[in-house]
Amino acid sequence: MDKHEQWTSKLGFILAAAGSAIGLGAIWKFPYMAGTNGGGIFLIFFLLMTIFIGAPILLAEFVIGRNTQKDAVMSYKHLAPKSAWPLLGYAGVIVSFIILSFYSVVGGWILSYLARSFTGSLSGLTQAEYGSTFENIISNPIEVVAVQFIFILLTIWVVQGGIQQGIEKASKYMMPALFILFIILVIRSLTLEGAMEGVKFFLLPDWSAVSGQTILLALGQSFFALSVGISVMVTYSSYLSKGESLTKSAFSVVGLNILISLLAGLVIFPAVFALGFEPEAGPGLVFVVLPAVFEQLAFGGLFLTIFLVLLLFATLTSAFSILEIIVAVLAKGDREKRKKYSWGAGMLIFAAGIPSALSFGVLSEVKFFGKTFFDLADFLTSNIGLPLGAFLISIFVGHVLPRKLVRQELETGAGQNPLLFKVWYFSIRYIVPIGIGIVFLQSIGILQ
Repeated sequence: MDKHEQWTSKLGFILAAAGSAIGLGAIWKFPYMAGTNGGGIFLIFFLLMTIFIGAPILLAEFVIGRNTQKDAVMSYKHLAPKSAWPLLGYAGVIVSFIILSFYSVVGGWILSYLARSFTGSLSGLTQAEYGSTFENIISNPIEVVAVQFIFILLTIWVVQGGIQQGIEKASKYMMPALFILFIILVIRSLTLEGAMEGVKFFLLPDWSAVSGQTILLALGQSFFALSVGISVMVTYSSYLSKGESLTKSAFSVVGLNILISLLAGLVIFPAVFALGFEPEAGPGLVFVVLPAVFEQLAFGGLFLTIFLVLLLFATLTSAFSILEIIVAVLAKGDREKRKKYSWGAGMLIFAAGIPSALSFGVLSEVKFFGKTFFDLADFLTSNIGLPLGAFLISIFVGHVLPRKLVRQELETGAGQNPLLFKVWYFSIRYIVPIGIGIVFLQSIGILQ
C-alpha cells in the first residue's frame, strides 16, 4: 500500500466507516436490547446517548487520525512523543485482535445459517426446532471451526487488497445493498396484519418503564454501536483527505448507524407482534425467533435468506475495520507487507478464536472466573477494553492535545461553526468522560 493511500472519495470513507459501525451491534444486539428494555423508551435514550456521547467520541477519533495521517500507534507517538499515550494505540490493536477472534465465530454462525437457508433445510421448522438447530450448529466442533475459518478468509481477502481496492470497493457495494435489502424487509414487515402493535411498541415510549438501568443500558448500546474506543476510526480517518469536513463525515456515520438501528427495529418488532411472538426473546431473537417468524410469511424462505445476507454484509464490514487497525500498525504503509501481515494476523486471529468457537460444545465446561472462552473474550473487550479506550481517547483529545490544534483540524476542509465547536469541545472534555465512566463502572459491577 502506498504510504499516503487515501479514500478515493468522501462517500467511500463514509460508507466504510458506517460499515465498521453497523455490525452485529446494530442489527443483532440493538433489537433484543430494545425488546427486553421497554421498546420505545429504550429507543429514546439510545438516540440521546448516541448523539451526545457516541458522536463526540467518534469525532475525537477522526481528529487524531486525520491530523496525523498515521496508524493508531504512530498517531499517538506523533502527537504525544516521549509519553505513555502510544500505549493506547497498542491497546487498541490487542483489543481488536481479541474482538475479531470471537466476532468471527458469530460470523461463522451466520454462514452456517445462510448455507442451510440456500439448501432449504431451514424451511418448515417450528420455533422449538429452530432453537434445536441453533444449539446443534454452535455445539458442532467441526462445523463452527470450519465456518469461522471461511469468515476469516473472506475478511483477509478484502483487507489485503488495501484501502481503495479492498475495503472501500467492498463497502461501496455492500452498504448500499444492505440498505436496499433492509427497505424490502421493512415494507414486508409493515404490511403484515397486526404489525402496528409492533410499531407502537418500538416507537412510542412508555415513560413508566424508565429506570436507571434502562438509561445505562441505552448509553452502553449507543457507545458500542459506533465502534469507538479501539482507535478503528483513528485508522480509517488517517486515510481521509484534508479537504473533507470531519464534522459532516461524523454526522453522516452517526446518522447511517441510527437509520440502520431504526430499520432493524422496524423489520423485527412488527413481524414479531403480528405473528404472536414475544419481543423479550433476548439474544436468540435473530437466530431462533426471526427464522420462525419468516417461516410463517409468504416467500418466508426468500426473506430469511435476504436477512441473513445483509447480516453477513454488516458483520463483514465491521470485521474489515477491526483487522485493518492491526494490519495498518504492522505494515506501516508497505503494500507487500500489508498482504503478508493481513494473512499472518488473520491466521493468528483464527487460531486464537478456536477456543471461543468451541465454547458452546467440547469446551463448554472449561471456564475462567465462571466464563467460557467466548464469554471471557466478550467481557474483556466489551466491558473493559472498549469503554476504557474511549474514556482515554476523550481525555487525550480534551485535555492533552492543544485546543488550537483540535480546532484547526476541525476547521480544515470546511468552515466550522464556532458555537458547535464550543459545545463539542465542552462535551469531549467533561460530559463524555463522565458518561463513559458511569457505563464502565456499571459494567464491572461497581455501580448497580
